Amino acid sequence: MPTRTLFATPSPATPTADPNDPDSGLPIPQRYYAILVLALGITLAVLDGAIANVALPTIAHHLHASAANSIWIVNAYQLSVTISLLPLSSLGDRIGYRRIYLWGLALFTVASLGCALATSLPALAVARMVQGFGGAGVMSVNTALVRMIYPRAMLGRGVAINAMVVAVASAVGPTLASGVLSIASWPWLFAINVPIGIAAIALGLRALPVNERHPAPYDYLSALLNALVFGLLIFAVDGLGHGENHAWIALEFVGAIVIGWYFVRRQLSQSAPLLPVDLLANPLFALSISTSVCSFCAQMLAFVALPFLLQDTYGFSQVQTGLLMTPWPLVIVVAAPVSGALSDRYPAGILGGVGLALFALGLLSLATLHGQPTDLDICWRMALCGVGFGIFQSPNNRQILSSAPRERSGGASGMLGTARLSGQTLGAALVALVFGVAPQHGPTVVLYVATAFAAAAAVVSLMRLVPGRATRARG
Repeated sequence: MPTRTLFATPSPATPTADPNDPDSGLPIPQRYYAILVLALGITLAVLDGAIANVALPTIAHHLHASAANSIWIVNAYQLSVTISLLPLSSLGDRIGYRRIYLWGLALFTVASLGCALATSLPALAVARMVQGFGGAGVMSVNTALVRMIYPRAMLGRGVAINAMVVAVASAVGPTLASGVLSIASWPWLFAINVPIGIAAIALGLRALPVNERHPAPYDYLSALLNALVFGLLIFAVDGLGHGENHAWIALEFVGAIVIGWYFVRRQLSQSAPLLPVDLLANPLFALSISTSVCSFCAQMLAFVALPFLLQDTYGFSQVQTGLLMTPWPLVIVVAAPVSGALSDRYPAGILGGVGLALFALGLLSLATLHGQPTDLDICWRMALCGVGFGIFQSPNNRQILSSAPRERSGGASGMLGTARLSGQTLGAALVALVFGVAPQHGPTVVLYVATAFAAAAAVVSLMRLVPGRATRARG
């Protein structure tokens, strides 16, 4: 029985998808089951990238590891996700997004059990690396699957749900981790993934759609070059932020540039390149990716700096800090779906520009706090940041997807995830750099830097409206 009609029963009240039209999406209720699978998978993958930061001191103490060595619990996951996103998205174009997603979710679930059972730091770091490869399988094709699940006219709404889940999972990760650690030991941070992962796999086997595959052979050498380039860049940026040996950092940057030059030249000769340089030749696609990098950099700068500002500068407790930051993700839950629906009717350049301008204004208002601010003073500023980010993200993601040919949805999805992770990695490194240069006023300076990145993202977003460079592409 075809995957597209497994759940649906044709009736006058329930529109069904046309199996001959790839843009018709899935029928209801299969569409709902499929998007639930995506939401569960992306929540697990994004949350596990965030919760480990909060648990690091507890895990390091329990495993008798130093603070410096325990960083590998975070770095192992981040590294494996970043170096494998584009290779897995390209593989999805060839063997199917459904297969990549489900195998990634299965690997993530098994590795989560391995993390929970780990009794040493090396064992946990290896399990986290394997978990990162599984998470990359989920994140690399999830937005490509959204394009298969929703009809073209509703693509903005589908992307909005996905963007909302990513944003909220990133924001509430530290709070959720603190809650789990208050009632259970750290292995439960990973163990709770297992039943959720199993349930998502079982449902995904029945609900996720099958896509047409690209006939081009897979480029294994490009996958290796991609891993080397992004791996060297991550180590170099991280080392710069933490003040490591400058000669070694310079060598890593040079290595990344040299390998990257050969990598890009190789991609130019491919019909469906692993690094989608052909998609980046499209101004709409390139500007949308640039907007995403700048915005997520600004978001990461703020998320890291705000707890220091609220606790060290204004004297709020950890619990108060978590509550004061809650309006940000809560407002995204409301703004993202509304913006997603609007993105099916209005240009992403306008919606993104307005949203990012509000985001920059919210960050600036937080940076200029003074005296003894009240809870209301802080909460409305957090909410403004959430409104701005929520308005921007869904239209921008929709633009990235709709700017790519349907058979290259995997490459577009991989670039979307790579842009988000690149921005977050750059933001984290910049925080460390600013704190090292200006420790006394570090949080405030970081928020000004975040404001600058958000403002730059707004300008880049509006550039998509320049006549001859961008149109109101409806995908």
